[in-house]
Amino acid sequence: MTWLKPALAYLPQWFDYRVAQLGLPGASLAVAQGGKVALAHATGVANLSTSEKLTPSHRYRFASHSKTFTATGVMKLVEQGRLRLDDKVGQHVEGLHRDVAAATIAQLLSHTSGITRDGEDTGQWSDRRPFLDEADLRAALAEAQPIPANTRMKYSNHAFGLAGLVIAAVTGEPYNTWIAREIVAKSGLGHTYPDAPLPKGIPFARGHSSPALLGSRFVIPSDNCTNALAAATGFVSTPSDLARFYGSLDPEAKLSVISVASRREMIRAHWPIIGSHPPRQYGLGTARVDIGDWTLIGHGGGFQGVRTKTAFVMGENLSLSVAIHAADGEPQGMLESAARILQTFKRLGPAGKRTADWSGRYWSLWGAADIVPFANRVMVAQPGMADPFADASELTLTGPDEARITAAGGYGSYGQGARLVRDRKGKVTEVIVAGGRLISQAAAAKEAKERYGA
Repeated sequence: MTWLKPALAYLPQWFDYRVAQLGLPGASLAVAQGGKVALAHATGVANLSTSEKLTPSHRYRFASHSKTFTATGVMKLVEQGRLRLDDKVGQHVEGLHRDVAAATIAQLLSHTSGITRDGEDTGQWSDRRPFLDEADLRAALAEAQPIPANTRMKYSNHAFGLAGLVIAAVTGEPYNTWIAREIVAKSGLGHTYPDAPLPKGIPFARGHSSPALLGSRFVIPSDNCTNALAAATGFVSTPSDLARFYGSLDPEAKLSVISVASRREMIRAHWPIIGSHPPRQYGLGTARVDIGDWTLIGHGGGFQGVRTKTAFVMGENLSLSVAIHAADGEPQGMLESAARILQTFKRLGPAGKRTADWSGRYWSLWGAADIVPFANRVMVAQPGMADPFADASELTLTGPDEARITAAGGYGSYGQGARLVRDRKGKVTEVIVAGGRLISQAAAAKEAKERYGA
């Protein structure tokens, strides 16, 4: 995978530009390869009120990633013969409404049990009330549910809270205790916890509102204990730990806490996710989507002012995780864009000696343009776009410092020339593309100040 090193060198450049362009307080990105962290990157601040610098070690509320951990725990118990996926929930947990009791374990994990999503008072998600304790959850599960089981995929945090009760009943231990030992610790995740609060001194990225409500962002603590819903939404971790964990769920992974057969059952497309574009499917605690010719399998999460997404790539031995501590962040889009960037580097190959000098970020009044070299061509990427290579012009070299635009959109400058401008020492200082000067950030800033008094 000679293409991976230059791809991982470019990803943080694109990521930082997008985070700044979107006005986010900060965000983190991790890529794992073969169970090892290949990239751990963070930009911005962890807390706007203190200006604490964000680092890759900062923990995030990964929220519904908890569902993947819970499903993994269930599969481990199935392997041990202590559970079956077609067991009725009522075999293990008492006091449930008859329809809830008749739902199967598999239906809980695939969101097809028909159980209410969050109950009649969802104030816990808006920080208006505590998350449900076990008594509250059991009371909700003793009531009739909205739709019959096996009707359609219907997301339910209560269903995964119930799965946590099943794990506790079967193991004879609290969910948090068992899952932390048998899944988290045995997966080698040293920065992951089933729920908050965290031990004192652990770096933690606080949630942030969008700027729309008050005209500026405000800090949301996002350190709530999720009580009986930890199995659905409690987990706290880092993108690096999460990238490694989801990578271990790839059936081709060499190390995992569950068998290959269990992993295949978890990631198999059980039900379509209605209304998703592009089409997505849900398995057991996992969701899958095709991005280009790659299949991404993972989960997202949303907490108070925090949004996250993690997935592994089938057949590529790669996994990615994005965490954004802002209510208006879009980690799913960022992760899928990162996957498309990786695909481009894989498809076009790493730069050679001939194209190597055609590299760097250059500026104009319109913003930044990234000159990115590959094996036999150079791309003029737009880092402000979700996919910087989607509509990029392609340059084919005609000499060491000359090129021609050999691919461009209808509104582009197809067929026109490009060239490098060097100083007396031979260092590239500008790139001219179809008559347009792309210059360094310092030179562009100076030009803007002189011209506009900026």
